[in-house]
Amino acid sequence: MIRKRAVVAAAVVGTLALGTGVCVWASSDGDGGTPQGSARQSSSGRVADSGDPGTPSASPSPSRSYPLSQAPRTIPTVRSHTPARGPGWTPRPGGRVVVSDPELADEGRLTARELGLRYAGEKDDVRAGDVRLALGGGDGNQESYTMTVRGGRVDISGPGEAGVFYGTRTLKQEVHGGGTAPEGVVRDEPAKPVRGFMLDIARKPYSETWIEDRIRELGDLKFNELGLHFSDDQAFRIESGSHPEIVSRDRLTKAQVRKIVALADSRHITVVPEIDSPGHLGAVIAAHPDLQLRNASGAPTRGAVDISEDASARIVDDLLEEYAGLFTGDQWHLGGDEYQALTVRDPQASFPQLAAAARQAFGPGATVADLATGWLNDRAATVRAHDRTVRAWNDGFYRDTSVRPDPDIRVAYWTGKEIGARQPVEYLSAGRKVLNYNDEFLYYVLGQPQTFVYPTGQRIYEQWNPRVLRGTTAVPERYDGQIPGGSFAVWSDFPNAQTEAQVAAGIRMPLRATAQKLWDPRTPALSWAGFRELADRLGR
Repeated sequence: MIRKRAVVAAAVVGTLALGTGVCVWASSDGDGGTPQGSARQSSSGRVADSGDPGTPSASPSPSRSYPLSQAPRTIPTVRSHTPARGPGWTPRPGGRVVVSDPELADEGRLTARELGLRYAGEKDDVRAGDVRLALGGGDGNQESYTMTVRGGRVDISGPGEAGVFYGTRTLKQEVHGGGTAPEGVVRDEPAKPVRGFMLDIARKPYSETWIEDRIRELGDLKFNELGLHFSDDQAFRIESGSHPEIVSRDRLTKAQVRKIVALADSRHITVVPEIDSPGHLGAVIAAHPDLQLRNASGAPTRGAVDISEDASARIVDDLLEEYAGLFTGDQWHLGGDEYQALTVRDPQASFPQLAAAARQAFGPGATVADLATGWLNDRAATVRAHDRTVRAWNDGFYRDTSVRPDPDIRVAYWTGKEIGARQPVEYLSAGRKVLNYNDEFLYYVLGQPQTFVYPTGQRIYEQWNPRVLRGTTAVPERYDGQIPGGSFAVWSDFPNAQTEAQVAAGIRMPLRATAQKLWDPRTPALSWAGFRELADRLGR
């Protein structure tokens, strides 16, 4: 659990050097923080001309007793800071958090709790020491915000609640890391709208508390997705009303999942569920062995259901329908990877029942790959009816099929090691959106099986960006707009290889590096050593 810290008051004296305040503020339900940074920071993260007076709201105070402020040092780095002269802002007894709109009450209460202030609700009066949260302004990007520190107050505004929340994360980091929010104006927004962390809870049952701690950590780092892979060959980890027979003993109840989803919602994080099919369904097959795929010799195929059987589709659709009511976000992951029928030399000869079903459904020339593509499209239709945007692993898309995957299914690109592997550009040139799960950088696989090694934050920070979809080579810049973002992923292949605490420690710096590169993919101004020192200074 996060340690509570005592609130220490600090007086501003004379010509206070920004970033030397001694206050450390935290709350029992979230940690984070960050100090000051460079002088006039442009969107590239480089220092720009500090003589620019900025907008009227960023004008220096009349006092010349203060040095020009430095930009906050945060993770991820703010994209723009206009400096000013003044003492900055430090939380003090009697300070308030006020909001202009009732929709910001949750953000206001959380910020007040974290900074040791009083939440005063909707107020129109102006007081020194206040933090004011408001909706409005900006360019329409719901995740953008402006934070103005002037006159002993902090004003955070944005066109959407998410942006205002991210502004409070910047403020929290400033205070946590240096005690004082520097005078001036921050204008900030993410480069990528998808900034995710995926967790395999099917192979390793992570506790509700551990998942909630990660949500708090993700929120402070401005991630906005948490993927939960909760069904696989080893286990099915969430309570089910439609098919209780498939659920593993060590699982999350629906009440626990609702708490997780609610906490994620409060941090503007979408929980993305994944029920992988038609492969990786061993937990379902254990309760329904009649659904297991068998080859021409009658030998069972591990983890794969027989997609020529209507009962296979019914049980998966039952589960998709059931959990659409539990996970309230607008995203869904269908899996689709590693269907063993398509890893053999001649799928039509090895699985004649699948070949026959393909010809019946799609015509005399149809193949097993066509049947698998039809399965993916049918499952997409099931969740699309619940207004979900759908993604599937890249090895669930097959080359040269007469049946094409629905055009709105996003590609979750993780590897290029499968049979008939396709380069990311093949998907991009076809107009698809591609999410980056590059296993070369972003896969933390417990036990390091096969060729996997635990990723390092330094390698992500120095060598990866969202256009590096496969291996170490970036796709051409013209495709950048088709890459909404990506996810760092923890897979639990050998669940006992690490404890929960070891996983949390192992992913700490990789998560921070990923957060930085999804917020701003360009080469950071701060060295890796400086970034690591900053992360240590901010804590957690």
